[in-house]
Amino acid sequence: MLSLFFLRLAFGMLAALLLLSPAQINPRFYRTHFLTALGLGAGALVLLGDAPVPARAVLTAALLLSFLGSASWSIEGAPCGRTLVVLAALGFGAALWLAQGEQPLSGPLWLAVDGLTSSALLGVALTAMLMGHSYLIAPAMSLTPLRRLLLGLFVALALRMVFAAAGLWCWTGAEASATLKEVTLLWLPLRWGLGFVLPLVLGVMAWQTARLRNTQSATGILYIVVVFCFLGELTAQLLFRVTHYFL
Repeated sequence: MLSLFFLRLAFGMLAALLLLSPAQINPRFYRTHFLTALGLGAGALVLLGDAPVPARAVLTAALLLSFLGSASWSIEGAPCGRTLVVLAALGFGAALWLAQGEQPLSGPLWLAVDGLTSSALLGVALTAMLMGHSYLIAPAMSLTPLRRLLLGLFVALALRMVFAAAGLWCWTGAEASATLKEVTLLWLPLRWGLGFVLPLVLGVMAWQTARLRNTQSATGILYIVVVFCFLGELTAQLLFRVTHYFL
C-alpha cells in the first residue's frame, strides 16, 4: 500500500511542475522536487518486493531520470529541464500502472482513473504547500504560481470527489451483506471528511489569504491540507482492500 502511495505522490509532484513557468520560479524548486521524487521512488522500489520485473525496471529508469533532472536544474539554463520533467513523470506513471497489477472487480479504466486522480490530488497539494514555503525565502515573487497550484488543487479535488462518488454509488448498489461492514462504515466518513471536505474548506481559506498576500498563513493552512489529503488517500486504499471499490 505504501509503495503505491509513494509512486502516486512522486508522479503527481512531477506532473504538477507542468502547471508552472520556470521564468517565475527559482530553479532550486525544480531541483528539490526531483530529489524528493527520487527519494519517494527509492522507497517504493524497496517496498515493492516481489513486484513484476517490468515494474521494477521502469521505476529504476524513472529514478535515473529524476537524478538527471536534479542535476539539470543545478546547471545554469537547466538544459533539457522541462523535457526531463515530462519523462520522469511518465516514468513514475508507468511504474505506478505496472505496480498496481490487476485488481478483482476493477477494470483497467477504473484503475487508471483512480491512479491519475489520486496522484493529481497528492502531487498538487504537496507542490502548493512547498510553493507557499518558497515565499518565505523570496517574498517578492509573483503570486501567479501559487494561484495556479491552488486552482489545480480545486480541480483535482473535484475530479477525485466525482470518481469516489461513482465508486460509492456502485458499492451501495451491491448486496447489503457485501457493503454493510463495520470497518467500512467506520473508515468511510473519515475518508470523506478528512480527504475531501476539510481540504476543500481549507483550500478556500488558503486562496483567500493568498489574495491578501499573506503567504505565511496560506502556507500554514496548506500544511494541514497536505496532511488531510495524505490521510484521505491512505484511507481510500484501506477501503479498497476491504470493499474492492474506489471510495
